[in-house]
Formats: sequence, structure tokens, C-alpha cells
Amino acid sequence: MTIVAARRYSAGKVTVPALDLEHCDLPTADGEFDWIGVADPSEDELVLLQHRYGLHPLAIEDALTRGAPAKAEAFGTMLFVMTCTAALEEQEGIAYGQTAIFLDKHFIITVRQGSARAHTALRQQLEAMPERLAEGPDVVLHGLLDYLVDGYGPLLDSLDKAVEEMEEGAIVGFPDQARIRRIFRLRRRLRRFESNVRHMEEVAGKLASASLPAIDKKARPYFNDIHDHVRHSLSRARGLNETLGSIVEVASLLEQNRQGAITRQLAAWAAILGVPTALAGVYGMNFDFMPELHWHYGYFAVTGLMLTICLGLFWRFRRIGWL
Repeated sequence: MTIVAARRYSAGKVTVPALDLEHCDLPTADGEFDWIGVADPSEDELVLLQHRYGLHPLAIEDALTRGAPAKAEAFGTMLFVMTCTAALEEQEGIAYGQTAIFLDKHFIITVRQGSARAHTALRQQLEAMPERLAEGPDVVLHGLLDYLVDGYGPLLDSLDKAVEEMEEGAIVGFPDQARIRRIFRLRRRLRRFESNVRHMEEVAGKLASASLPAIDKKARPYFNDIHDHVRHSLSRARGLNETLGSIVEVASLLEQNRQGAITRQLAAWAAILGVPTALAGVYGMNFDFMPELHWHYGYFAVTGLMLTICLGLFWRFRRIGWL
């Protein structure tokens, strides 16, 4: 188990910068709480924290389950919150992680798995505001959720650029097989991201509206702000998914329009070339009695007729936009 930090705070200030989790006494005074941060622990290591802080076994089980959906549950005086993290990988992949949070009036424990985005910057930011940190560990919970939800923004920004590039490419011509595979692969990833963010929206809504242990009523407006941020991210993900779905449809319509234009051009030229073909076919039947067959100017007359009809058809097709 990697203990990122184990500190005790009193009145918003650090009193014990490095807790000995096996031998230190639990905080009992008002305004005093522990903030423990661990990364990728084993089951035995979480059991140690369970015995130390009285964590519920069902919450421990959820914290060890990879890919568990985001949720918020109360276990007596303790609140358990499971969150989902997401970060963009190469080739437009999305790497998912999770952070389990155990919250009580006298402690907050974060268990981070599968996420390389540590909470060090957030801890430093909160420690620089002791008057804010003195309000209790629910302030830390709000900061953590806000920090995790803000991580969705850069991911969606990158995907937004990729989708915009695909839109521009679809306008130029019908997507090739590689681009179509890319579109459907990205749509599949966005659906999974949307599902995870939807669970996060439910968690944020519950924290903002429900009466839960270890969360002061005055802190609810802050969680409502997180709820708004999550809904915004969810709306962006849905919009990108819908845009990807329309790209193929729009490209198909543009391709049909282009093929229709080519078909009209081919039909127009076929009609123009059909005139001399028909007249030449008539005079190529080798009959004895043909119109103007023995006239000295018959060849020029028929040729002129061909040109006149062809030019008339060409002018007509140009006028209606077929050529």
C-alpha cells in the first residue's frame, strides 16, 4: 500500500504531518480529523484501515472492486462515496480509475485505484486555506469531488477536437473504412464514459439534496455546484455522441447528392451522344431508299442536324444544371 499522506488537522491546521496508523490515538476533539490518502492497496492493507477507523465491511468490499459504479451510501455515522475518474490515453482511448472515499466527522480516507492523478495539489490548496479546512472533512470531500469532476474537462476538450476534425472530413467526402471504424470506436467509448458520468451525476445530486451523515447542511450548496458541473460534462458527452452519429448520416447524404450529380451528368452526355448514334445507325442500315441518300449535300445536312440537336441538348442541360 502506498500511503500518499496521513495527516491530522485541528482547527484547519496540520498538527501531525505523518500519522503512525498502527499506534496513534483516534481524533476525538471537535474540529479535529484525519485525512488519509492511499493508492492501490491490497485487501489486507484495507482491512488494517477498517479495524483502525471502524469502516464497514461492505464499503471495504466496494472499494476493492475494480470498475464499481459511482455511488453514495450511508453506514451508520459514516458516509461511503465511490467516484469514477477518467483520463485520455493515446489513440483516443479513455483510462478509467476510481477513488473510494470514507467520510466521518473525525476522518476522511481516500482509496485511489487505477488513476495516476494524485490529490497532492488539492491537499496543498486546502492546507493553504485553514479557515476553510476548519469547517470539517466534508470540505475535503467537496474539494475531492470538484477536483475529480474537473478532470473530465480536458478529456472532453480533446474528444471535441477529434469530433470536429471528423465533421470537417465528412464534408469533404464520404468517410473511408478506417474513419468509419474510428467513429464507431469513439462512439462506443463515449457511451461508456456517459454511463460512468451518469452515475456520478446521481451521486452529486444525492449529496446536494439528501440528508447524509458527516455532511453539514451548509455544505449542500457546494455539492449542488458539483452536480451542475457533472451535468454539464454529461451533456457534452451526449452531444459528442449524437454528433458522431450524425456524421455518417450527413456524409451519406452528401455522397448521395454527389452520386446524383454524377448520374445526371452521365445521363445528359448519354442523351447528347445518343443523337448522332441514332442518326448514324439509321444511315448504316444499307437500304436502297433512304432520305436524301443520293443528294450531293446529304452528308453535310445530316451532320449539321446532329450538331444542332446536340448543341441544343447541351444548352438545355447546362441551363437546368445537369452539366
